[in-house]
Amino acid sequence: MAAAAPLAPRLQVHRQLVNQGAEADLDHALDLLAEVKAGTREAMLRLYRPEPTVAFGQRDAKLPGFAAASDAARSHGFVPAVRRAGGRAAAYHRGTLVVDHIQREQDAVAAAKARFGFFGDLFTEALQALGVDAAVGEIPGEYCPGEFSVHGRGPDASIKLVGTAQRVVSGAWLFSSVIVVEQSAPIRQVLTDCYAALGLDWDPATAGAAEDLVPGVTVDAVEQAVLAAYARHTELVFP
Repeated sequence: MAAAAPLAPRLQVHRQLVNQGAEADLDHALDLLAEVKAGTREAMLRLYRPEPTVAFGQRDAKLPGFAAASDAARSHGFVPAVRRAGGRAAAYHRGTLVVDHIQREQDAVAAAKARFGFFGDLFTEALQALGVDAAVGEIPGEYCPGEFSVHGRGPDASIKLVGTAQRVVSGAWLFSSVIVVEQSAPIRQVLTDCYAALGLDWDPATAGAAEDLVPGVTVDAVEQAVLAAYARHTELVFP
């Protein structure tokens, strides 16, 4: 496990059972970040299964094909939204797990890159506990590419399983991760059309889900594995 990016000594665990909508759920993370920064809420983990969403990056929204990409998302039943953190377009639905980690930090900027390495290792550990041959690192042609993506290695190719993004403000940080667990086909299909509209190259074969590598893996199982990985580093407090 990476040594950097120490966690708060305890984390409140909040399972969000009712979705507010694609954009509202993204915005809610920022509201929670403001509360943690202000000290009105303790360091926390927020876990939820999102509504079908294509979360575009800020750069995507400035491309001439953005309107067509948004229409393509809607045609597949995904809500287009623009997030404030992260790179290129990523798609997720209720077969994925979103993990928002939010905590106060006096110098939140200093360890920003180290956090990517730490959480990449943590999610790799969680997936390996379920039998997934997971590792950290960008794979050629992946959607929303990132140095610290978590991928799973299959018999024919590697697929992206976890994308991470971070928002840092003075005195606090939000680290958001999306783990793709079930039903990769809709994600692959919507991203194919969205990336074509944006004029961005990628390899659709890199879009997959944990169940493609270990049949029968569920979102519930991944959530439990993630919490177990966290519990090896900090105290988890459940409501």
